[in-house]
Amino acid sequence: MSRNEQVTSPLISPFRIEIPQHEIDALHAKLDAARLPAPLPGDDWTTGVPTGWLSELVSYWREKYDWRAAEQELNAHPQFLTEIDGQRIHFLHVRSPEPDALPLILTHGWPGSIVEFLDVIDPLTDPRAHGGDPADAFHLVIPSLPGFGFSGPVSEGGWDSARIAGAWAELMNRLGYERYGAQGGDLGAAVSPALGRVAPDRVIGVHVNGDPGPMPEFPLPDEELASLTDLERDRVARIEAFMQEEFGYIAVQSTRPQALAYGLVDSPVGQLAWIMDKFREWTHPRAALPDTVVDRDRLLTNVMLYWLTGTAGSAAYVGYAQHQAWGVTVENSGVPTGVLTLAHDVGIRRYAERENTVVRWTDIEDRGGHFAALEEPALLTQDVREFFRDLR
Repeated sequence: MSRNEQVTSPLISPFRIEIPQHEIDALHAKLDAARLPAPLPGDDWTTGVPTGWLSELVSYWREKYDWRAAEQELNAHPQFLTEIDGQRIHFLHVRSPEPDALPLILTHGWPGSIVEFLDVIDPLTDPRAHGGDPADAFHLVIPSLPGFGFSGPVSEGGWDSARIAGAWAELMNRLGYERYGAQGGDLGAAVSPALGRVAPDRVIGVHVNGDPGPMPEFPLPDEELASLTDLERDRVARIEAFMQEEFGYIAVQSTRPQALAYGLVDSPVGQLAWIMDKFREWTHPRAALPDTVVDRDRLLTNVMLYWLTGTAGSAAYVGYAQHQAWGVTVENSGVPTGVLTLAHDVGIRRYAERENTVVRWTDIEDRGGHFAALEEPALLTQDVREFFRDLR
């Protein structure tokens, strides 16, 4: 089968992103009329996104960012719509030119989107053309999470990681894939292991960047804390700092996503600031401006998928209003699991092994943040290739 041919079901229909010009004009009008708050003392990141920095990014968005170029780049990859469990699901399906390629489903997180994976699509599907071994090729399926982007909004609740994983299993079945791998970060690092639990006879391996869970229970006993390595103690300290200093957005999104949505869906500047706050906190190094770590056009294209689809509320609802409480033990699927933990990440192997069959763990202490595919696409590509090499 050639790269452009698709295995599809009658339940799947082709899709292209075609945003009417009046929606772009309306966005520009809102940006022209935007009212930014006065800077707080210091106008730095300690109180949120600085007004000075954001106002310059807003100007760039209005005057220089080219949505049509981004739309063309996205549409260069085959896209489809299907309905699973009553929910519209949008996905990219990019087949490798290598006939024996391994199917791999990639799952993004919040505040990300399918845009996260644009720089890894070609090297993963066509390693021969990118200095790699053609035996490492993948057929890629890249869905937008329910409630996110063109998979939004959601019409009912209950879209926890297990239900999303069930939808992904059905999607892969509709595409004719009987054996496949799963990879993801952030919410995708929860959905991918859940897919292994939903379909352990079909998922040959799960790879995550970040942490497949569970997190340790705090506070840690002194004896347990003393048994950790210096690297693990640093990660525990950063988890504790996150819970004290950064948990507010989860508290809002998991309890009042609709109240938040009114501001974000109506104000492009509000939507931009809400997402940029996390890109600054979670990219590496933290002190760097997010648009010096990730290309600012990529950052804005990611924001555009939230803005154009009006899915700030449903993405928040799905991302953090999960039915399964944090800390609830889940069954180990037995599926081989690989973990890439970059400098920003806080995964700790001894805890992850309580619920996952970890066969590969890669610690990178000096590079990369939470958004591996955006920040370190070559490193992520290499780790994914190496992990699945012995599982094919």
